[in-house]
Amino acid sequence: MSDQAPWITYRPELRVLDCTIRDGGLINKHQFTDELVRAVYETCIAAGIDYMELGYKNSSRLFPKDEFGDWRHCDEDDINRVVGDHNAAETGLKLTAMADAEKSDWKEQIVPANESVLDMIRVAFYAHQVSEAAQMIEHCHELGYETMANLMAVSNITENEVDTVLDTIKSTPAGTMVIVDSFGHLYREQIEMLYKKYTKALEGTGKEIGIHAHNNQQLAFANTIESIILGANRADATMLGLGRGAGNCPMELLLGFLRNPKFKLRPIIQLLQDHIEPLQETVEWGALIPYNITGQLNLHPRHAIQLRASDEATEYVKFYDQIIGDG
Repeated sequence: MSDQAPWITYRPELRVLDCTIRDGGLINKHQFTDELVRAVYETCIAAGIDYMELGYKNSSRLFPKDEFGDWRHCDEDDINRVVGDHNAAETGLKLTAMADAEKSDWKEQIVPANESVLDMIRVAFYAHQVSEAAQMIEHCHELGYETMANLMAVSNITENEVDTVLDTIKSTPAGTMVIVDSFGHLYREQIEMLYKKYTKALEGTGKEIGIHAHNNQQLAFANTIESIILGANRADATMLGLGRGAGNCPMELLLGFLRNPKFKLRPIIQLLQDHIEPLQETVEWGALIPYNITGQLNLHPRHAIQLRASDEATEYVKFYDQIIGDG
C-alpha cells in the first residue's frame, strides 16, 4: 500500500460487510419482505461484497414474533427459505447474524455452524456487558463460527472502560474488533485515536479492526474511509445508508471509493432504483435535523426517532430546547 496516497490503491485483505437488513430493520421492526431480502442477497453476490448480515439472533421472548419480523430472530428455517442452500465457497459471500448481549437466548438460538448457512456471528454489547460478550464469542467459536466483537456506543464511555473491554476481548477468539459510532458523534481525530488504541491493545493477536459508522452528522462515509486509510480491514455499510435514525455509511459511496476491481457498483445502483429508494415511501431514515442534534450532543437517537413519529415531527426548536434541558 502506498504511504503517500493509500486512497488510490487497494488492499486485497479488506472486507466489506453489508448490514442493510439487520440495521435497516431497526426502522420497521424487521418487517421486510422475502423479495427484498433476497434482492439484497443477490446484489451482494453480484457486487462482490464479502459478508451480508441477515439480521439479529435475538430472543422471541423480548421481541415477540407477532410484532417483529423474521429478521429480528434469524431462525434457520426463515434463513433457508430466502437464501436456499447458500454456499459461501460458490458465491463468494459469507452470511452473518448479530447476537446482542442480554437480548439473545444464544445458548439455545445459535445452532452449530455445520447445521447453518451462517458463517459468522457478530456479538454486540455495551461496555458493562463485556463479560457476557466474551462468553458468547467463545460459545460461537466452539460452534464453528467466525466471530466479531462490536462494542457499541464507544463515544459514550470512558477511556478506562474502553481499555477494559479491549483487554477482555483480546483473549477471545474474535477475529475482528469493531469501532462502533452508535450515536454518529465521532470526528476524524477521534476515529484515529480509537483506531490506534484498538490496534495497540490487540497487537500480536491477529485481530482485524472494523468500522461501523452512523450518519447523524453526515460523517459516516468520511469516518469509514478514514478508518480504512488508517488500516482498518473490515468496513460496514448499507444500501443507500438504510439504517436506524440517520442511517449508516452508504454502500454505493464506499464501493465507489474502494479500488478493488472485484467490487461492482452497477448491481448496487440497480437495487437502489428497484427496491431501496421505494422504501422511502413507507419508512424514514437519513441525516435529518433531530438526528443531527442528538449526534452533536452524543445522545442515543431514540428521542429523535420518537419525535419523527409524533405529531410534532418538525418542531425542531422545541425538541432542541427539551434535549438541552434534559441534558
